[in-house]
Amino acid sequence: MHTTSQSNLKPVLMPKDLTTIKDTMTVPSVDNQKDFRRALGQFGTGVTIVTAHDNHCPIGMTVNSFASVSLDPALVLWSVANKSEKRDGFCNAGFFAVHILAEDQTDLALNFAKNPTPFETCEWHLGKHHLPVLPRAIARFECSIHTTYDGGDHTIIIGKVEKFTHNEGKPLMFVGGHFGKFS
Repeated sequence: MHTTSQSNLKPVLMPKDLTTIKDTMTVPSVDNQKDFRRALGQFGTGVTIVTAHDNHCPIGMTVNSFASVSLDPALVLWSVANKSEKRDGFCNAGFFAVHILAEDQTDLALNFAKNPTPFETCEWHLGKHHLPVLPRAIARFECSIHTTYDGGDHTIIIGKVEKFTHNEGKPLMFVGGHFGKFS
């Protein structure tokens, strides 16, 4: 049995005045959705663009709900708002591609977040399974839809990664309602 001597313990730094911390718990409700969203915004995320092919037409959107699920099998997930006009297109496409954006691709993220026809104003090409592929992403995951789940006002889409790319670069980040980067 291994024991730790007192000399190996490091002191924990504590605030000198714990009364300065205002930690009021709130129950999420329709009345405080903006506060809930601001609290979620304290968690920084990477920025992605998810693309698919729907009825002979490319579709895409900026997404920060991307996450890894499993290494074996290789699974990833993202979620789309049920009220999104693109929801059915993504759920029925069969395949999708997740592009992790580089720190200098803010304009591309905004294009897919705000422009109703983002493919008309950016560089792209069709890849396997007619997936719209965006150049210069620092990583891309091309996936088949594995399953979808009801997630409240969103649909959670889990994809089986069929192939991926990985390039050097720093990721574009989103925190507190703003784009940023690592310094």
